[in-house]
Amino acid sequence: MRCPKCHYTKSSVVDSRQAEEGNTIRRRRECENCHTRFTTFERIEESPLLVIKKDGTREQFSRDKILNGIIHSAQKRPVSSASIEKIVSDVEQHLRSEYDSEVPSSVIGNLVMDQLAELDEITYVRFASVYRSFKDVDEIEALLKQITKRVRSNKKSKITDETD
Repeated sequence: MRCPKCHYTKSSVVDSRQAEEGNTIRRRRECENCHTRFTTFERIEESPLLVIKKDGTREQFSRDKILNGIIHSAQKRPVSSASIEKIVSDVEQHLRSEYDSEVPSSVIGNLVMDQLAELDEITYVRFASVYRSFKDVDEIEALLKQITKRVRSNKKSKITDETD
């Protein structure tokens, strides 16, 4: 591994542990030249998964696109990077287990939105507004009513659980 600081190509592994529910190995390394410590991740090389976009074109699946979309939607929100990484990992794991080579982009967007709806409503609305490309205010209003209804029913069920 090349050191991110001095670009020296030799490093030693200081610590290794499983990450992402055993799908990845996280390694702490130390550069043998400048002694900078850095982290690398090792994943199984899987066959490429193609995303079928709305216009019918195909592109290779990119977990970074999902990650960046969620990070952008979660700006200035109380959403941890660990929560975001878990969503991305869960979505990727689901896609790779359910789809062999191609997956519609709508499936990916819906999986992300389902998890964001449980995590943070504002992040969900921000992500949905970009993903769904709302045409007018009525569509946004319908989404907000849907979220409000779900939040209220969740609060009622929590109150019921606490009184039991």
